[in-house]
Amino acid sequence: MPGTCVIGLQWGDEAKGKLVDILTADHEIVVRYAGGANAGHTVVSGGQKWKLSLIPSGILRDGVACVVTGGVVLDPASVIAEIDGLESRGVQIAGKLRISDRAHVVFPWHVAEDRILDGSVSGGEAIGTTGRGIGPCYRDKVGRALAIRLGDLYRADLRDTIAHIAGLKNRLLTAWQGSGAAPAPLDPSAIHAQYMLYAERLRPFVCDTTAFLLDAVEDGRPILFEGAQGALLDIDHGTFPYVTSSNSSGLGVASGSGVPGRWVDRVIGVVKAYSTRVGGGPLPTEQDNAIGQRIRDRGNEYGTVTRRPRRCGWFDAVAARYTARLSGVDEIAVMLLDVLAGFDELEICSAYEIDGVRTTQFPSQIDDLRKAVPVYETLPGWSEELTDVRSYAALPAAARRYVERIGELLGRPVSFVSVGPDRDQTIFCETAARDSRPWPRPQTRTPAPA
Repeated sequence: MPGTCVIGLQWGDEAKGKLVDILTADHEIVVRYAGGANAGHTVVSGGQKWKLSLIPSGILRDGVACVVTGGVVLDPASVIAEIDGLESRGVQIAGKLRISDRAHVVFPWHVAEDRILDGSVSGGEAIGTTGRGIGPCYRDKVGRALAIRLGDLYRADLRDTIAHIAGLKNRLLTAWQGSGAAPAPLDPSAIHAQYMLYAERLRPFVCDTTAFLLDAVEDGRPILFEGAQGALLDIDHGTFPYVTSSNSSGLGVASGSGVPGRWVDRVIGVVKAYSTRVGGGPLPTEQDNAIGQRIRDRGNEYGTVTRRPRRCGWFDAVAARYTARLSGVDEIAVMLLDVLAGFDELEICSAYEIDGVRTTQFPSQIDDLRKAVPVYETLPGWSEELTDVRSYAALPAAARRYVERIGELLGRPVSFVSVGPDRDQTIFCETAARDSRPWPRPQTRTPAPA
């Protein structure tokens, strides 16, 4: 069975939604397996723009089942708003969307916790949370005692469960608030009434998605797994603590979806042609200058969900090679190449220097990453705009060399290049560099004496 997974290899916002939308044509099922309403996927087709957070990008294609699994934390209001927005524009949802009864539910106390704790770490630097209660919901999921899953909304004892949790949360929120103004107390009766309305609205979509997907793989149905956020935000293997609350690398596919990894035989790693990041944490190649602003303006680098301006910089091959290895990537999609048109020269970070030692190994500790000084390769730029290019051969020679160098540094062939937001602004790179050399092993070495 051809199971395909699309994984962002940077800090999110790599334009995964566009690639998922294109690949959906060859799949019967599209699966969201992690994250929550903090994810933002944008798809442009026929001049129309679609912004999705919880519903898989495959929903825009007819005859495709879209599955939100138990690895996702679900904000009922957000998913209902998405459903209503899509239906108002003529997109069929009924019969296509399935939501796991195992998905954990975001409640008002999670949002309140997010606002009070505000996602800051020691020193006051913000992690970059969207304030939508995602992290607190995952925290309750792991803690178990105060967690409510979607299937629990249909249990007779829900009113008592909400009353119990709201009472505990009221005390916690008051204590966390400290000397500041006390938060408005949570009203368990009002919350119960509201979530009963949510439950009835979502009832047609709720099912055991794990059983559905296991049946599908055994029947040989092609499935496309859609990653959320980016692998460098993985809770276990990302730039901790400046990460999300789920396994956003390829390692989260099996645990989030319930489908064993043996059923996934193609993993596509998605990168921007440059680097971006939202919120705190190191971004070694950041350009906090006119170059970064030019990339931001040309790439419209503002959050799909929050509209926060993204930090921008040159492409970091050290970081992307690490996540390509971590996620078991077979091939690369380079997105937003058109944004780099007009630069005389382009830089690619191919190594770091940390405490005087040159390395191509991505550091495991955030303090070491803060000290990383990028070692750049300089490549020629191009003046031509790329938005009308439709074949790899028609790209300027400098653009082809830039793409091929990314593939060489990551040790994987580049299969897709995006030169604009629309579906048809996607180039399938049959002539891209594809050699049989072994994937390069990262090295750490001390620079030779001057």
